[in-house]
Amino acid sequence: MKRSVKKLFALSGALLTLFVLWTAAACFIDVQPIGPDGSSVGLTALNAAFQKTLGVNMTLYEITDWLGIVPLCFVCGFALLGLVQLIKRKSFRRVDPDILVLGAFYTAVFAAYIAFEAFSPNFRPVLIEGRLEASYPSSTTLLVMCVIPTAMMQLKRRIKRPWIRTAVLCTLGAFCVFMPTARLISGVHWFSDIVGALLLSAGLVTLYAAATGCFQKRSK
Repeated sequence: MKRSVKKLFALSGALLTLFVLWTAAACFIDVQPIGPDGSSVGLTALNAAFQKTLGVNMTLYEITDWLGIVPLCFVCGFALLGLVQLIKRKSFRRVDPDILVLGAFYTAVFAAYIAFEAFSPNFRPVLIEGRLEASYPSSTTLLVMCVIPTAMMQLKRRIKRPWIRTAVLCTLGAFCVFMPTARLISGVHWFSDIVGALLLSAGLVTLYAAATGCFQKRSK
């Protein structure tokens, strides 16, 4: 195994460990009922300070909610690419290894999404349509920061024209900066929710990069 791949696996492990520690902190440190309907939130001093400073912007919340469709389009697009390759080549072994790894990666991301929707340690700082909703980690941030960076890795290799590749990658990079920032500023998540999503997505994306490098090496 290449040293670079080993480093990616190690970095992924470190990031996922940080996510576990951050999650534990969000669950057990400075927990107070500062949320709507008396819901409890961890890291209260930190979260309350950000919430008081940023306030709530429901317009920005709606915009980021609709833009959450973008990563789902990429998921569908790469799933379709894998299906087309499978049909044409008539064997899973002939499907591009990085597409197969991407499929496993998407499965892991959606499993994490579903798990935290069911067992979120805290709820949003605002009611959505009069209801408490799971808040940790920010699911929109998690989806964007898992799907878009891996899509950029795919497109960097698959788009042949340099100017088109550069334009697409810069646009997607800007999207990755905008979405978590806008989600935080909208005030519909606690600060800890955004940080948790960024740590988990960074760990998973790094793991995907390591696994892809490993499979590409074997396929040569």
